[in-house]
Amino acid sequence: MIKALRLDKLSKLRSYPADMRRLMLEALIALAWGRVLKQLPFARVSPSLGDYMKETSYESEREQHRQTVQISRALHLVSPHVPWEAECLVMAFAAQRMLNRRRLSSTLYLGMRRDEQGKTAAHAWLRSGRFYLTGAKELEQYTVVGQFAKGF
Repeated sequence: MIKALRLDKLSKLRSYPADMRRLMLEALIALAWGRVLKQLPFARVSPSLGDYMKETSYESEREQHRQTVQISRALHLVSPHVPWEAECLVMAFAAQRMLNRRRLSSTLYLGMRRDEQGKTAAHAWLRSGRFYLTGAKELEQYTVVGQFAKGF
């Protein structure tokens, strides 16, 4: 049963074009790096995230938009299959790393909200140009408490 599942996943992976497979491998490595960053004290990580409480432009060229969509797709394809937690902050760290490699600007947002029981919840998402690579589904429920602009 397990062997059949592995073969099924391998054959599905082979169905993607070579450039997407390379991007998925990069996403896997970036997600691992994002998980490492999440374990570190935030004060140590935050200087590498960009300029605090600044935002990058919402303008983007067609090629930049194409690359951001591909990066987002690769991260969302790989993240459910990693053996570690790859939730919003790890995804945002990973996406930012992949954009940095391509010298593409991004803004990482950190948000907070209270749920119905009064408990606080946190969320992170990443934007490049007009496109939200990670965390877009829930971002409207959160109040931005921090943002980091990484421009080139």
